[in-house]
Amino acid sequence: MYEPIRTKSVHSTMAGTSDFPHRTREEELDIQLASHLAALLAVTDDLHAQAPSTDLDAAAERLARQVARLRGGRPPARATTTGPTRAAALHRRAHALAGRALVVAASRADTAAAILAAERMDAHAAALATDTSATGTLAATA
Repeated sequence: MYEPIRTKSVHSTMAGTSDFPHRTREEELDIQLASHLAALLAVTDDLHAQAPSTDLDAAAERLARQVARLRGGRPPARATTTGPTRAAALHRRAHALAGRALVVAASRADTAAAILAAERMDAHAAALATDTSATGTLAATA
């Protein structure tokens, strides 16, 4: 009834017998943090396309530098805008991405990335608060 396994297991646990490369925890965290920051950069570029500002320019440059640092000097791909999207939705998305980046940066003790992510969270939270108060005022007068 039992047929013995005749091929080498793909789940080998013995040290040195694996045929696929492994990454360290630090390398995995670097990849994850670079991905979150690159996504935040894309949303920042979308926001900048809708309403250009020097704050968004500076944030985009800082994000691009951090992504390049985490990717071994390779600059991130900069996409064109994805189309018309409400600014509030973009700010909510950016706030969430910055929060994820902050968690990963704190996990890997990357102070520069953590500070940048926290600053971006604050900026997007402030933009959301301003947007909410402006729409609340408009709704009250309507």
